[in-house]
This record gives sequence, C-alpha cells and structure tokens, in this order.
Amino acid sequence: MSLDLPDPQAIRKLAPGKLVIASHNAGKVREIAVLLGPYGIESVSARELDLPEPEETGTTFVANAELKARLAADLSGLPALADDSGLCVEALGGDPGVYTANWAETPTGRDWALAMRRVEDALAAKGPDASRDAHFVSTLALAWPDGHVESFEGRADGTLTWPPRGTVGFGYDPVFVPLGETRTYAELDPAEKHTRSHRADAFAKLVAAVL
Repeated sequence: MSLDLPDPQAIRKLAPGKLVIASHNAGKVREIAVLLGPYGIESVSARELDLPEPEETGTTFVANAELKARLAADLSGLPALADDSGLCVEALGGDPGVYTANWAETPTGRDWALAMRRVEDALAAKGPDASRDAHFVSTLALAWPDGHVESFEGRADGTLTWPPRGTVGFGYDPVFVPLGETRTYAELDPAEKHTRSHRADAFAKLVAAVL
C-alpha cells in the first residue's frame, strides 16, 4: 500500500492576503507593490512595521535576499518578500555586483549620484575602449514564518551611459539603458519599466511558481 505524501521539493503556493516587503527602500517597495497588486496581495513595508534592516553579510544575491526575507517573516509572523539586486559591469569584473549599495554609502546615508560617479570613474580608468556592457540582477526571496523559502532570479541586460538621464527611477537607473532602448530606466514610464526590468523578470518567475 502506497501513501501519497507531500513532496518536500514542491514549490509552496502563496495565498492572497498580507505580505511584508522586506525593504526600507521606498522606490523598491513601490515597484514591488505595483507588481503584487493584481494578485490580491496586500503589501506592507518593513519600514511601516518598524522592522530592522539586517546587515547584508551574504556574498551572493540569493543569500542576502533570503536573509532579509527570513528575518522579516520571523519578526512579523507574515510571509515576507525580499529583493537583493545589483548592477554588474562587465569591464569591472562584475562589480559593484552584490556590493551595489555599498558604492553609494557615505557617513550620512546612501548617495546614488556618488555611486554612479564611482562606477563611471572606474570605467574611465579602464581606458576609452572599455566595454560599457552591464546587466542588472534581481533575486526575490519569499519566506514564510516557519522558515520555508522560495527564491527566483531575474536579469536585464544593457549598457551604461553618461551623464545620468531621467528622474523617475532610483539607484543606478539614470545611467542604465536596457537592450533595444535609447532611454535609460529613469526615463521610462514606471509601467513600461515594469515590463522589462530585472525585477519584473524575477517576479514573472515567482508568479508562475507560487501565485
């Protein structure tokens, strides 16, 4: 006699209801909330719940995303979705990569204009023939209070431009031109960006698997 036992490798589904977006980045929270809206998910940010920001000690995007999602789920008692994303520049050996936010750190907070300048200066130091190819990576980790986690990775390829252009993006958006475009992410209407971003790519995989 055989028993139909649950498959421990099966992907867990997410039921409609409240979900914590484990981020204090207002731009990222808005972008994820828009993506979740059509699926009956009520988003609440980690900042709204006064949850702490954990130190991102992982050396990969997935490690940091899972770290943030697990902490938010554990502290809130709700499912939590975290994103760890970054800009990877070919000529810089993939930097800033998983340390993307670190390039923006100053004693008074994150300065993304400074971060973009640091990337441009590093490229300039490579010489005029250095490749300006780059890609964004987004890893979404969805954690439940019992410790279960599902992770999904997305990618968007493009090139870097200088000087920065556009006002509607955040982070490195003003210097990133996605493939097939002449406009930067920061020049695209948010709804248009949602159809082609690295986060949208990861989110499509999440939707297909858990929603």
